[in-house]
Amino acid sequence: MVATSSAKMVAGALVMASGFALEAVSFLVFSVLDLLDVVLCIVYKVIDYAVESEWRPCYCSSGKEAITSSGKILLSEQGKTKIVCLCSSKLQLEDISDTLYTRVSRVSEMSRLTAARLAKVAEQRVVRPRERLMGGSVRSTFRINSTIVEMLQGRVNGAHPVPRWSDCDCKTCLSWTSSSKETLYVHTDGAKGDILGKECTDVLFIHGFISSSDFWTETLFPNFSKDAKSRYRLIAVDLLGFGRSPKPTDSLYTLREHIDMIERSVLEPFRVKSFHIVAHSLGCILALALAVKYPGSVKSLTLLAPPYFPVPKGEASSQFVLRQVAPRRVWPPIAFGASVASWYEHISRTVCIILSKHHRLWHFLARQITDNRMRTFLVDVFMCHTHHAAWHTLHNVIFGAAGKMDGYLDTVKELGCEVTVLHGRDDELLPVECSYAVKSRVPRANVQVVEKADHITIVVDRQKAFARELEEIWVRNC
Repeated sequence: MVATSSAKMVAGALVMASGFALEAVSFLVFSVLDLLDVVLCIVYKVIDYAVESEWRPCYCSSGKEAITSSGKILLSEQGKTKIVCLCSSKLQLEDISDTLYTRVSRVSEMSRLTAARLAKVAEQRVVRPRERLMGGSVRSTFRINSTIVEMLQGRVNGAHPVPRWSDCDCKTCLSWTSSSKETLYVHTDGAKGDILGKECTDVLFIHGFISSSDFWTETLFPNFSKDAKSRYRLIAVDLLGFGRSPKPTDSLYTLREHIDMIERSVLEPFRVKSFHIVAHSLGCILALALAVKYPGSVKSLTLLAPPYFPVPKGEASSQFVLRQVAPRRVWPPIAFGASVASWYEHISRTVCIILSKHHRLWHFLARQITDNRMRTFLVDVFMCHTHHAAWHTLHNVIFGAAGKMDGYLDTVKELGCEVTVLHGRDDELLPVECSYAVKSRVPRANVQVVEKADHITIVVDRQKAFARELEEIWVRNC
């Protein structure tokens, strides 16, 4: 009995020691990355100017009080940023995540822990009193980030060529520029239209972050039964900024823009009236937004690893989710990768130059090393994007939409569609608790935890079984 107690004490001490060691190493590594990102900021400004004859503003620049020259206003208040009356119809009253330009460094975070109250006061955004302008009109000024203002004024993106020097210029990545009509790349399979006088039911597949429609078409589509393909039209899209879809440099890749592009590229041209949705990771946010916008059209929702983190009262939603998804830890590796991608604008741009710009090389090497035995679609879907698209989608959708998730789920709770949530037990990026949190908000949701599956293998390697599960869901909700 004594020996058992001693063993538990030793084990507990080892766990505690390893935890302290991990925190110490993480602090040192991310402190170095903080400094490296500053250095890269300067390096890229010099290179951008040398190659494109123009400085490229970044989100490292400090906030300033400004209103766009034509009376357009971008305001930031109490942790929420909104664009009002923009010159582009694509961006009206859209949320811009403050995590784009407000991310506390490791050193600063440690300092804040010792003076939390002072930091809280210092970080509060103060709205200045209204200022009366010429002509008797009234306008308010707000503390905002200068980079966003310059982007919206056309000082950045409007003058940049496609592609930029740091983006890939291969045929796949530039395929969208050959068409004057900017719509998403759409892959369809299954039923083509009316069958025996009856309209087929559509199924919309929405991929996750840094992925493409190949995530579905290379796994599930070949495994659906002939009966399913005769009854359902399967539609998979490459989201804006990913795969073979447009990657515009004048986009902020907001939730509204992603939804608008799905409507313009799928719902309208294909005359979709009622549909099932299957979505993975980031795609779950878009799926919920579509369900809320088309409550009478969605027959079923199948969500895989939804990034839902209930935000504690008093917390800034986007900042809270940023810390959950990207905890700035060196272990596990997927958490380290998410942290680098989320916190460091210039380091993540460097990673994109190494991986995305040269994705053809990595694809070739993967096939050579495996003697053409490796299916390389996962390599392709992971690398066919630009840093501009990935950076803004990550912040403006995953983090920026965090404050909307409760409302979305409350609306879905009132709908009649079946909600199925699947999550891999071994998912190290988004914990299983995310799916349980969805069920707590939508009690009728059927949560299935898949053993020995992670964020990717929730579909890959179990596509046959998952295809059968989806067919059963669709039949129940025909």
